[in-house]
Amino acid sequence: MSEPLTLDGIELTRIGLGTNRLTDRPENRELLKTAVDAGLNFIDTANGYTNGESERTIGGALAPFRENVVVATKGGYRDGRPDAISTQIEESLQRLQTDTIPLYYLHRVDPDVPLEASLGAIREHRDQGTIRHVGISNVGVEEIERARQVVPVSAVQNHYSRTERGHDDVVDYCTQQKIIFVPYFPLRGHDGATLTRIAREHEATPAQIALAWLLRRSPIMLPIPGTTSIEHLRENLGALDVELTDAEYEELDERRA
Repeated sequence: MSEPLTLDGIELTRIGLGTNRLTDRPENRELLKTAVDAGLNFIDTANGYTNGESERTIGGALAPFRENVVVATKGGYRDGRPDAISTQIEESLQRLQTDTIPLYYLHRVDPDVPLEASLGAIREHRDQGTIRHVGISNVGVEEIERARQVVPVSAVQNHYSRTERGHDDVVDYCTQQKIIFVPYFPLRGHDGATLTRIAREHEATPAQIALAWLLRRSPIMLPIPGTTSIEHLRENLGALDVELTDAEYEELDERRA
């Protein structure tokens, strides 16, 4: 049994919620409240998602945030200049209706701005207390190591799934360093004969088996499948109850179809 995944002493539910399609509608605010009431306590968003509506919906539904709920957001996707990132942080604070963002990522390394400069702006807000933890997204191991010279890195978010394995080395690095790894699009490619057969044997859905494989892949893994459906939200959380055998895990690892 692996140790619980924690941040700031908060034990994290190892299935989070991605909100890249979330718009500010009553049913989406209800989705967020239902998610938190169901025990999910890691919600991922970004300054640019749905032109800021995702953050605004989260703030409207959940502010002030419960002590055990971690809301993570991001900035710097198209502009990594320090002043631009600082402006985006202030916008996120306002939309989320909070004085402190639990986890803030540099969304993307700007090829025209040194990584260290972009992260320096985030570090300043961390030093001021408006950000508690810092993450970095869409990066390789070398960039993570550079980032850690600027500020402690609590989480890394990259595209990763059972069939999208381009960041296996990053997962292994984060596992060794005890850095939370947050795969986005974790359900890409959740089909195929092997997945379907194993799902049937567990009386589960293929999506649940795909998520269960990720959870087994590393104890620091925290997938964030996106949905605006309460039914799909409950289905995703059901993956927490699926325990793959060693043989099933290996078969899914080897056969990605």
